[in-house]
Amino acid sequence: MVYIRAEVEVRPTEDLDKVLKALKNILHVKNVRVEDLGKERKMIICEENELNALRKFHDILRRQKILDTARSVMLRSLRSNTIEFKLNKQAAFQGIINFVENDSESPLGAITITITSNRINAVIDWLAPKTSHGRPLWEIEPPGDV
Repeated sequence: MVYIRAEVEVRPTEDLDKVLKALKNILHVKNVRVEDLGKERKMIICEENELNALRKFHDILRRQKILDTARSVMLRSLRSNTIEFKLNKQAAFQGIINFVENDSESPLGAITITITSNRINAVIDWLAPKTSHGRPLWEIEPPGDV
C-alpha cells in the first residue's frame, strides 16, 4: 500500500485556483479538499493511494536532470517507511521542482509531500534512481503492491 499526501497553504493574498494549479503541475491529484484555517487562510490537502499520482513528479525529475538531488533529499528525510519533503510553490506553478529545506525558503510557503509505503525504498528507486555521470543506472516500473 502507498499513501501520498500533499498539502499547501493558500494565503490571503493568493488565488486558490493558482495554488491548486501549482499542485496539479507536479502531481496527478484527484482527491482534493480545502480546509478553512481562519483569518482568510486555507489549506489544500490531497490524499492518494496510487503511485500514478507521482507520475508527473517522476517525469519532471528526469526532464530537469535532478535525480541525484531528489534521491539525496528523499533518503535524508527517510523515517521508517515514510519520506517527507518540501517544494517551492512558485516554482511548482511553473511546472518546476525546486526542493526547499523549510517553508521560509519559499516566500509564499511550501508544498509538503509525504509518501508512506511498506516498500518505500522501491518507491525512491523508481522516482530517483542512482546515477552515474548524470544518467540513471536503472529505470524500473513503478513498484507494485507498495
